[in-house]
Amino acid sequence: MPSSDPSGVTAPKIDQRLLEAEILEVGRRLATGSGSDLQHPIRALNERAMQLASRDQELRAALFRLVDVTPATRSLDDLGRHLAGLVGEVGSPPPPLEAALRTAHTKAGRIALGAAVAAAVRHMSRRFIVGASAADARREILSMWEAGIASTVDLLGEVTVTASEADAYRDRCLETLDQLEAGLRAGPERPVLERDSLGALPRANLSVKITALTPLIRAEAPERGAADAAGRLRTLLDRARALGAHLHLDMESLDARETTMEVVFDLLDSPEFRDGPSAGLVLQAYLRDSPGQLDRILEWAASSPRTSPVIVRLVKGAYWDHEVAEARQHGWDVPVFTDKAECDRNFEALTRRLLAARPGVRVAIGSHNVRSLAHAIALNRLAGGDDSDLELQVLRGLGDDLALTLAAEGLRVRVYCPVGDLVAGMAYLVRRLLENTSNESFLWAAAEGAPLEELLAAP
Repeated sequence: MPSSDPSGVTAPKIDQRLLEAEILEVGRRLATGSGSDLQHPIRALNERAMQLASRDQELRAALFRLVDVTPATRSLDDLGRHLAGLVGEVGSPPPPLEAALRTAHTKAGRIALGAAVAAAVRHMSRRFIVGASAADARREILSMWEAGIASTVDLLGEVTVTASEADAYRDRCLETLDQLEAGLRAGPERPVLERDSLGALPRANLSVKITALTPLIRAEAPERGAADAAGRLRTLLDRARALGAHLHLDMESLDARETTMEVVFDLLDSPEFRDGPSAGLVLQAYLRDSPGQLDRILEWAASSPRTSPVIVRLVKGAYWDHEVAEARQHGWDVPVFTDKAECDRNFEALTRRLLAARPGVRVAIGSHNVRSLAHAIALNRLAGGDDSDLELQVLRGLGDDLALTLAAEGLRVRVYCPVGDLVAGMAYLVRRLLENTSNESFLWAAAEGAPLEELLAAP
């Protein structure tokens, strides 16, 4: 018998043993596929430094503070001085850094050290950030498309404090939509990326942040921020519809969630946007109340007059440290799961519900955890779904090999590609480094040589 859901969605009952066997089979293919190299997922980030940082909390904090301060330094001498000071706070720095510290006693040594640091930070940023502008990113985006990999572009810069900054962000988004459509128009046909059972999928795809579209985000007054953001977002939706592009509304910290939801529901339900453009929103599985948020999304989707289903991108969430710190500062209950297994179980439960909710929504699963991806693929197949009705998403710089493997398996994969300069991208870069070196992450465990069967085990 199928199982019912409080939101009215009915999910087919699937034998758990059969599902786990399929997950293991799919997971093995992803882990050993042509693009995967799970034993070296961070090789282009100076593997040794990142692995050392993952084991030493003091060193990790020092390196991230250095990455954060790099754009603000005045000279290579200044940067070398900062490195020496930060690493000097580490109780027992590893030998390579001890040697570096010895060179920092002279100006020439500090300049050489600063030059090495600047080059390393630029290298890291290029791994995660696809270009400084949409024009810079066009060649890489088209190259990915030719390799059978779709993209969504994110313009870095998450918070605006004035109306003029919000207007500037809107204008950058408009320019980016034009650049993406023009750049991808010349690409070859890629049926896997351009169509599912419900119809056509846009080539150009832009992810937008509500916090960058208004300076009026206030958790206690979401209506005010929503009203201010709506005018700028309406302009973007108009342009996306004219170009046949997709616009995705990113979900950020909990402070902005209500504003984001209000804007999405109100605008997408309005008569002017009922027939387009293609649009989507994000569900964050690390939030304890995410099942209730999914209820809300599915209830809205079921009653919406839109002719094209909204795309729901399921992710774990990238603001864990912020949410925990803010909650503890104010004496609130922590809103996120603090146990990885709990979060992983919730992710799989939400995946099951989203897949069962089709065709009311389109589903995108964003993760670098091969277990999470294999679970979605296996569950979709055992429930009778077609591979074309499931999208897998990974982050630029963390999921590149995985994207190649998914594409080689004939699956639709989309890479989240940030665009912006190093200063605007610093917060993003530090979050990605934190994710890359977390001792609870799938990538870290794989790099440490954990057995595949253990990595693919049920949470």
